[in-house]
Amino acid sequence: MQPQKPVLGILGGLGPAASCYLYQMLIDHTPAARDQDHLDVVISSRASTPDRTAYILGQSDEDPFAVMEQDGKNLVRYGATVLAIACNTAHYFYDRLAEALPVPVLNMPRLTVQDAQAAGCTKLGILATDGTLAAETYQLACAQQGIDCAFPSAEHQTDVMSVIYDDIKQGRRADMAKFGAAVHDLKKQGCDMAVLGCTELSLVKRDEHLGSFFIDSTEVLCRHALLACGITPIGF
Repeated sequence: MQPQKPVLGILGGLGPAASCYLYQMLIDHTPAARDQDHLDVVISSRASTPDRTAYILGQSDEDPFAVMEQDGKNLVRYGATVLAIACNTAHYFYDRLAEALPVPVLNMPRLTVQDAQAAGCTKLGILATDGTLAAETYQLACAQQGIDCAFPSAEHQTDVMSVIYDDIKQGRRADMAKFGAAVHDLKKQGCDMAVLGCTELSLVKRDEHLGSFFIDSTEVLCRHALLACGITPIGF
């Protein structure tokens, strides 16, 4: 009996454009000469999943976890052997989800911080949603890796949220004046790298060709997803 070919399950729709970008990235970074060389992928793009930040901040009583858990189980039922969550904020629910599912679930924030440290980062700036900051997902990951971290001041965090919710989630290009002001704030605080810790912000890197100061959480997730499925990525 032949061993089962790995199947990546993507818990997506959080938002849809970011999930689509992850799938495209998986294709672009796979060494393939034919269709059959690509990774088998199943995607649940549940755009109706309640907003993660609103729930974490107590602004909504709609718990996203029940939807995420059911979709995760559906992906496993459809054949997924490893799962990726295409949303940083949703990693607030990571421990509960990983415990509820019978297959490994990649942890994007932890993997991103590990890769940042491996790249020589000593103080990581966090560009993310209010929910991710409140959940301290990246702060805890940095503490585990023994590196410092910082995040924008309240004024500039408002700018980051505006870029995510008013621009990217509405299909617009990012307001780079707002984005740049938040980045400048992190550099003033002594950060030698900044994480694009929201998958919507990964689209800013794609569209605006951001430089090496940034580590893209979607790129990290893509690379580790391919490796977890036995594929050596190209082009990173």
